[in-house]
Amino acid sequence: MQTTIQPPNNTSSGPLHWLKTNSGVLIVLLIMILLPFVVAILDGQAIAEVFANQTGSSKFVQGLMIEIFILAIYAISYDLIFGITGLLSFGHAMFFAAGAYFTGIAFKTLGWGILPTLLGLFVVGLLNALLFAVVLPRVQGITFALVTLGIASVFFIIVQSNEVVEFTGADVGLQGVIVPEFLNTNSERLRLYFIVLIVTFLVYLIYRRFVDSPTGRVCVANRENEGRALMLGYNTFYFKLVALIVSAVTAALAGFFHTIHSPIVSPNIAGLGWTVAALLIILIGGVGTLSGAIIGAAVFRLLEFFLDRWFGESAAFLLGAVYILLVLFVPFGIVGTWRARSFRIKEGWASLISLLTGKREPD
Repeated sequence: MQTTIQPPNNTSSGPLHWLKTNSGVLIVLLIMILLPFVVAILDGQAIAEVFANQTGSSKFVQGLMIEIFILAIYAISYDLIFGITGLLSFGHAMFFAAGAYFTGIAFKTLGWGILPTLLGLFVVGLLNALLFAVVLPRVQGITFALVTLGIASVFFIIVQSNEVVEFTGADVGLQGVIVPEFLNTNSERLRLYFIVLIVTFLVYLIYRRFVDSPTGRVCVANRENEGRALMLGYNTFYFKLVALIVSAVTAALAGFFHTIHSPIVSPNIAGLGWTVAALLIILIGGVGTLSGAIIGAAVFRLLEFFLDRWFGESAAFLLGAVYILLVLFVPFGIVGTWRARSFRIKEGWASLISLLTGKREPD
């Protein structure tokens, strides 16, 4: 009697397992790939016109989605240091702005191509992360947040100063950047759309792999209880430094695409408001979820667009009201609340009534 030895079952780590695990992400990716063509068909536009980058609803939607993808990359980078590692930074906009300004200067003033600019972008992100890391062993918590705000404020002042107006455009912003033709958002928007989409997809997968790695696990442990992580023998400074470097380089990459897609690099992207935007995005989507950053970016940008289009000057007030409702009814963000199955409808209504009437519900 012969005994047949079965080969070990490697499906838990093979391609089929990866496809099954990432099926939701792949479905979303497929939908995003088809979106420009679906919009064109619904608008009565020929598919050939989409490939030719003709003006129409499809091209407009592509531009709006590129903005969402850029915001998503930027928000994921912030989620890594705040939601995963537990570092509250008020200066994260500096990473994004440094990438955006460096890209504009590299193209306009230095005449660099794509590859040298991307390599320089990595160095810029690395230097920014090291600048923040200098204070890591000395301060933490709200003190770290205030120090990072101070560093970013200095950068904000510098890019608006007249001494560097030749490079940054001062308070007017950096204008007249000539990007490589194959990435021109006016003539090659469909190509740019697919490139930014794929980059967003890859950034999400890389970040998820990072969080699931031993380094990522220590970053999560640092967020939960840094003292215990230190007691177990981990030097948390090095893990926080790695998270800062990855986050800074990713935010700089988002700034790179921002410069390519936008005609003007405004100094506003270096201000506190742009960091608050990243914080709002991950609060909407779910802190520490990564996928919540992408969903939050879509909700954030679409709310801005439609409220501004429909209500004009009242849009800011309504946007604030929507944020309040999200905090009341979706306390852990869209993705976080969905995972926790904790849609606090009753508590949300009670809090809303208390907020409007000033009467507190009895305990």
